[in-house]
Amino acid sequence: MSSTFTRRSVLASAAASFPALGARKIPVGLELYSVREELKKDLPGTVRAVAKMGYECVEFYSPYFEWTAAQAKEIRALLDDLGVKCYSTHNSARSFLPENIGHAIELNQIIGSRLVVMASAGRRIDTLDGWKQVASQLTEGAAKLKSAGMRAGFHNHAAEFRPIDGVRPMEVLAKNTPRDVVLQLDVGTCVEAGSDPVTWIRQNPGRIASMHLKEWSKTTGYKALFADGAAPWKAIFDAAEKTGGIEFYLIEQEGSDFTPFDTAERCLATYRKMRK
Repeated sequence: MSSTFTRRSVLASAAASFPALGARKIPVGLELYSVREELKKDLPGTVRAVAKMGYECVEFYSPYFEWTAAQAKEIRALLDDLGVKCYSTHNSARSFLPENIGHAIELNQIIGSRLVVMASAGRRIDTLDGWKQVASQLTEGAAKLKSAGMRAGFHNHAAEFRPIDGVRPMEVLAKNTPRDVVLQLDVGTCVEAGSDPVTWIRQNPGRIASMHLKEWSKTTGYKALFADGAAPWKAIFDAAEKTGGIEFYLIEQEGSDFTPFDTAERCLATYRKMRK
């Protein structure tokens, strides 16, 4: 990679892909996996409900890949009607295969997304060489996405922050992918794995364009509502906005003691209070 590829050029590339955010007005959205059962039953109704709560953007997850172009156009019309954006999608590793990435590009372009995130490696990987292969797949996909005016990303789970032979897989992915590949930070799984999300953000300036605001607690695990667990949110937001290059936040909840819609609404209300 050219040594002239600086943090400034990374951020400039990001600015070209996403709308201007003004005076640090960063959109907050919902990863729709949080309301997955409702989405299966009634996709348009679920997106409308999420928009009514006040979410500014949504992130569709892997089942979206089965849409036709016509279905994607219907979803785009719905989003436009609601005034809601889709800046990114979650994808299985197979979406990055040469025979599939064209379809991912087509669907993302239609719905307005400019970030195609590999949601996981799709298999258990026990060696650093295995993670280097994932990095290679991401790099190849990133090149094709870049030619379409888009970016690739990777979303961590706890496994990526658990060391193999003393090295965390996320370090392998960061080191062996271009700097314009987004490292979408899932805060909860990072914390659960014993890593410090603030340090990780600072170690990867300009690469944390997107973040999942997922909570984790020693007592309730991932059922903890946003800000009711162990994550140091104030320091995380500070690092993300000063160093990470954050462009939008996404609340994600795997489940709680409340209904999925109630959970999503409660988490957003807490976020709004925290960010005043």
